Amino acid sequence: AMKFSGYLKVRIGEAVGLQPTRWSLRHSLFRKGYQLLDPYVTVSVDQVRVGQTSTKQKTNKPTYNEEFSATVTDGHQIELSVFHDTPIGYDDFVANCTLHFQELLRSAAPSDTFEGW
Repeated sequence: AMKFSGYLKVRIGEAVGLQPTRWSLRHSLFRKGYQLLDPYVTVSVDQVRVGQTSTKQKTNKPTYNEEFSATVTDGHQIELSVFHDTPIGYDDFVANCTLHFQELLRSAAPSDTFEGW
């Protein structure tokens, strides 16, 4: 498998279509209404967190426009995860996406950027 070593810059634009979690449903006053999250996004390279966005309040389509950078050595994959920020205990997992450097590099010119997820 092709590995990546170099400078990684990731820009988190927005998330759309996020679904409520069991926790948010259970703790909502408006049980019949559509459930809103307090979402944030984490950026990890091979299970090491390199960035985390701010938390956006009460939205299932948050806009972040936040940028993270990291120096990567022999990187296999980038993982983007969305969590619902809960007031107590562990935050709720909402969704995630894994991008393999091999896939990104295979079709890349040196100046390429990637738009995805």
